[in-house]
Amino acid sequence: MANQKLLMSFDPHTIEHLGIKMYSRLPNAMAELIANAYDADASTVHINIVEDGLERSISVEDNGTGMTFDEINEKFLRIGRKRRNDDNGLSPSGLRKVTGRKGLGKLAFFGIGNTIEVETKRNGKLTSFVMKWNEITNANNAAYEPTFFEKQANGTGTKIVLKELKRQTSINKNELASSLSKLFNFFNSSFQVFISVNGKDEIKIDDKLKYENIDTQIKWNVPTDTPNEYCSSNKIKGTVIAAEKPLKPGLRGITLFAHGRLVNAPEFFGVGESSHGYSYFTGWLDVDFIDELQDDMISTDRQSLNWDYEKTIELREKLKDLLRFIEKDWREKRREKKNDEIAKKTKIDVNSWVSKTPQKIKEGIEKILDSVSKESELDAEKQSDIVKSLHQLLPEYTYYHYRHLHKTVQNASLKDYENADYYRAFEEAMKRYVLEVQRKSGNTATDVGLMHAVFGPGKKLQVAKKYKRPSGDDFNSPTLDNIEEGQHFLSAGITAGGRNPIAHEEIADLHSSGLFSEDDCLNFLSILSHLFRRLDDA
Repeated sequence: MANQKLLMSFDPHTIEHLGIKMYSRLPNAMAELIANAYDADASTVHINIVEDGLERSISVEDNGTGMTFDEINEKFLRIGRKRRNDDNGLSPSGLRKVTGRKGLGKLAFFGIGNTIEVETKRNGKLTSFVMKWNEITNANNAAYEPTFFEKQANGTGTKIVLKELKRQTSINKNELASSLSKLFNFFNSSFQVFISVNGKDEIKIDDKLKYENIDTQIKWNVPTDTPNEYCSSNKIKGTVIAAEKPLKPGLRGITLFAHGRLVNAPEFFGVGESSHGYSYFTGWLDVDFIDELQDDMISTDRQSLNWDYEKTIELREKLKDLLRFIEKDWREKRREKKNDEIAKKTKIDVNSWVSKTPQKIKEGIEKILDSVSKESELDAEKQSDIVKSLHQLLPEYTYYHYRHLHKTVQNASLKDYENADYYRAFEEAMKRYVLEVQRKSGNTATDVGLMHAVFGPGKKLQVAKKYKRPSGDDFNSPTLDNIEEGQHFLSAGITAGGRNPIAHEEIADLHSSGLFSEDDCLNFLSILSHLFRRLDDA
């Protein structure tokens, strides 16, 4: 019993589950190599895809600090090393927060190729070694000894070549660059990554590739353009973009990064996924504080956070609040932009137009305009055509225009009506009628007396005399007399019942009592329009 001991060991096939299964997608596996270069203080990384038909390979070479022989053993070849325990989680220069945490990323190599060649330079010496997948899986007691050699060399840096690639199809460097740009948020002048095929036509990965195919309509800088205090207090920053048209599902959602590296794939954190508006949103946020907490809340494949912790639960709720604000703000700004575009094409100030329609009609117009703006398949020309037709159907001051008022009535009343001075609007139109009756009749009497003097059968102004039946015969005298009497009594009545009360009462009292309302104004203007039409024939 004294010589007995417990021993924990692992099956080499564990590497298959942690490496090959987890990093089967090329961009995710390549991301581990780029992250290693960043953590080693590299300023440049060159990725070269060799596809010459004979031997296909991928090399990743950086100008970082490289590794000594001891560091290869103690750090690189050690599976599951807690990197944050070394140097307070800082890079060799102390200027970068390292992105690695679990010590499993190196297994990503075998998700791409079966043979891995490593060359690394440090302290004037180059160490080169080869790792083969079949040898690892056949290793006894979970111990594997790769072959290596050393020689003198200047400079620093590491080059890793992945051979015996598992992927049989060719690799598109532009697609790979675009995918990698979405996994990091630290590409800048101090850390640049380039990709080439067969050493030719090298392209640079940068943040612009994230959204290069997105037509941005509105952009929010967080926290500058948002009222979320949680973002400010936790130093969360980033950009949320609303596209011109709905995005493809793979482009939607907000990506979370910590110290420049993806920690949560794009999503909307449980809010609005079913809302039409969220199909337009994409963007990214830096949540560095999550990576600085004692508990590791980032999944091994770095695709999601563990949302069961108190801190992540709080983060999720605040992100929901942030997105709700942005979605509401987007609707308002989008409407304004659409209105501006429509105004340029139609010469219609949509905001002004809608504000000058009755409340019940305004609500209907806004719903139609919202629906039109959401129909992304409608181009600007068709949207403008719809708006023009709607404006013709429901113009400003809709109830006023629906009366089809006589031109003289409109000229006299419109300005005061638009100012909601309904009493003056009617009074000015009434003045025009009195003046026109005086002018045509030559009678200088005023108000009711004027109307009694000039209108009626046999009086000075005959408004129906010129009309005849379609056959050319005259209408019966009683018919014409009735029309003349109608003009007489309507003219006298509108003067007595409309103009005189306004002339003798304070407008404020008429308004507050409801004795003379907007509807009264419109009704009187309609009567005046009829009277003017008849007067035109006198």
